[in-house]
Amino acid sequence: MAGNYSFFQNVENYFDNAAKHTDLPKGLLSQIKACNAVYSMRFPVKMGDGDYEVIEAYRVQHSHHRLPTKGGIRYSNGVNQDEVKALAALMTYKCAIVDVPFGGAKGGVRIIPKNYTEEQLEKITRRYTTELIRKNFIGPGIDVPAPDYGTGSREMSWIADTYATFHHGEIDAAACVTGKPEKQNGIKGRTEATGRGVFYALREACNYEADMEKIGLTKGIEGKTMVVQGLGNVGYHAARISIEEGGVKLIGVAEYEGSIHKADGIDIEELMAFRRKTGSIVGFPGSTTLETRESALELECDILVPAALENQITIKNADRIKAKIIGEAANGPVTYEADLILREKGVIVIPDMYINAGGVTVSYFEWLKNLSHMRFGRMEKRFNQTAYDTIGNVIENATGKRVSARDRRLLRGAEQIDLVRSGLEETMVNAYQQIREIWAANPAIEDLRTAAFVNAIEKISSDYISLGIFP
Repeated sequence: MAGNYSFFQNVENYFDNAAKHTDLPKGLLSQIKACNAVYSMRFPVKMGDGDYEVIEAYRVQHSHHRLPTKGGIRYSNGVNQDEVKALAALMTYKCAIVDVPFGGAKGGVRIIPKNYTEEQLEKITRRYTTELIRKNFIGPGIDVPAPDYGTGSREMSWIADTYATFHHGEIDAAACVTGKPEKQNGIKGRTEATGRGVFYALREACNYEADMEKIGLTKGIEGKTMVVQGLGNVGYHAARISIEEGGVKLIGVAEYEGSIHKADGIDIEELMAFRRKTGSIVGFPGSTTLETRESALELECDILVPAALENQITIKNADRIKAKIIGEAANGPVTYEADLILREKGVIVIPDMYINAGGVTVSYFEWLKNLSHMRFGRMEKRFNQTAYDTIGNVIENATGKRVSARDRRLLRGAEQIDLVRSGLEETMVNAYQQIREIWAANPAIEDLRTAAFVNAIEKISSDYISLGIFP
């Protein structure tokens, strides 16, 4: 077994493995696989001390089969061209899997955000945006960035403002980036979107009784034990929603400073409050501190959610993984070689390019909202509310019994957040059913990841054929 694959090589290996299960021509497969445009840049930024720092940054547009391209921007010292190309490729396949009409892209700035002041980060972000504008690598119909590791709504607002400054009077300028603050043309539900999507995916996977029987579990997500690596935006919301809406028991958490175990369950809000107070999860009351921060990955549990960075489960520790289900909330947390080992062990790995697609799905909703210049629910909410009130009154008159205040609360028009969550749930459930159908229908396809890639490849190939590029 060959070793030491780069992140991008891991993605290409998965692609090649899936491509064998299609009957598409070699040239078309090569086009789908290739990165279409790579922009590597270096630019100077004047810091507060009067000195200049040269910043290394990237933007990769993997596929133009649909426009605009779409993908987050990460700020990390680990950013390099290979990583950004891999993430852009995953975005292409991710968008296809959840039927979001974008090509894949990704961006990265090689910095450690905590080493910079807010003013310095704003300068870096605005200069990076300016470089993208100069090369036509950003725009509502060209390439639409979003938050990723190390960035958030604050950075997205700086990007949107910089773009609008250069494109005065462009009516759709707000749609140049997603993940913006809600009060600055953002959308409710975007912050929790990736984590909520992880929950919907896990819940749907656990609802297939035959699949659960194969790994020694019962149907349904309720009561299952979970370990989460990474308490950032994705990991926190995935854990919180799984506990609150799925009845999952969180028994282990890994973070930068260490990892803990608590067999009778961890209250996620209490843990977050403890970390804000002390700066660490280590020492959380009632928990056991594990030997290393990676040790939590090896805890015995039903569901493991790696929600940090890539290459966390490798050939070195794959044999020691005891989880029955792995939900890849991060991008590329399982290496190609480790994936083969987990497959042999019978572990169900729900692949990153599907399970963490909640973010791009709700980003799509935000983009549509910006282009329509209207929040979701504005046209129909009051109409639906009146109709539901009428139904409640009819029930009361027909039965002679009053509808309780609790039930009356259910008879209401949908708010924007209700519609966003409903659309996300529909997307994640339908996408899983498509992937599983491919997996179940073809005995030669051994795992969900290969099925997901097959699904994506076939959808993208249809676009290229319809464009007349490949007859």
